[in-house]
Amino acid sequence: MIEDPWFYAAAIPAVLIVGISKGGFAAGFGILGVPLMALVISPLQAAAILLPILLLMDVVGLWAYRRQFDMPNLRILVPAAAIGILIGWLTASLVREEHVALIVGIVALAFAADFWTGQKREGAPGRSIPKGGFWGMVAGFTSFVAHAGGPPFQVYMLPQRLDKTLYVGTSVVFFWAVNLIKVPPYLALGQFDTTNLTTALVLMPLAPIGIMLGVRLHHMIPEEPFYRLCYAGVTLVGIKLVYDAVSSMIAG
Repeated sequence: MIEDPWFYAAAIPAVLIVGISKGGFAAGFGILGVPLMALVISPLQAAAILLPILLLMDVVGLWAYRRQFDMPNLRILVPAAAIGILIGWLTASLVREEHVALIVGIVALAFAADFWTGQKREGAPGRSIPKGGFWGMVAGFTSFVAHAGGPPFQVYMLPQRLDKTLYVGTSVVFFWAVNLIKVPPYLALGQFDTTNLTTALVLMPLAPIGIMLGVRLHHMIPEEPFYRLCYAGVTLVGIKLVYDAVSSMIAG
C-alpha cells in the first residue's frame, strides 16, 4: 500500500470529486481525478488505482439511476466505445497520452465555444447512429488512453437536451460499461499489482460518499442551470487538458 501522506492529501479530494461528478453534479469534472493524483504519483499508477474505485462508484450510480437512462443512445454508444477501447489497447505502445489529451482538449473547447456563442439557436439534434458511433468510439479510445472519455461523450449527448436526470443516468450506465470493458486490457498490460489494488481498497469507502453527495446536489439544481454547469465543466476540462498536454510536451 502507498504510505506517503502527500499521496492521500491529493487522492482523497480526487476520489470525492470523481464521485460527486459521477453522482450527477459538476458533470465532466471527474476527469480531474487522475491529474490530481498524478501530482504525487505517475499518471499510469493513478489510473490503475482509480479504476477499481470507479467500478464501485458505477455500482452505486447504477442503483441511484437504475430506472433513468436512454437505452437507444446506449445501443449506439457502447458497442462503438468497445471498438475504441480495442484500438487503444492495440496502439498502447504507440500513442502518447499527452497527444490524445491535447486533441480531446481542443475538441472540448471547440464544442463549448459553439454552445456559448450559439445559445439562441432553436432545436436540438437527436440520436444519430453515425455521430453516436463516431463519438462513442472516440470516448472509448480516449478513456482507455488518457482517461478522458467525458468530453467526446458530452459532444454527442449534451446537444440532445435530454431531461437532466436521464442524461446523468445514461452517462452512468455508459461509463460503467466502458470501465468494465477496460479491465481485461488493463490486466494484460500489468497495471494492477498488489500495491495499487491495496491502495484502491483503502480509498474505496470514499466512493459511495462522493456519489451520494453528487446525487443530492444533482436533484437540487434546476434544468437550465444544470446544462450551463455542464458546458462550463467542459470548458474548464478542455483548458486543463490542453494546458497539461502542452506543458508535458514542452517538458519532454
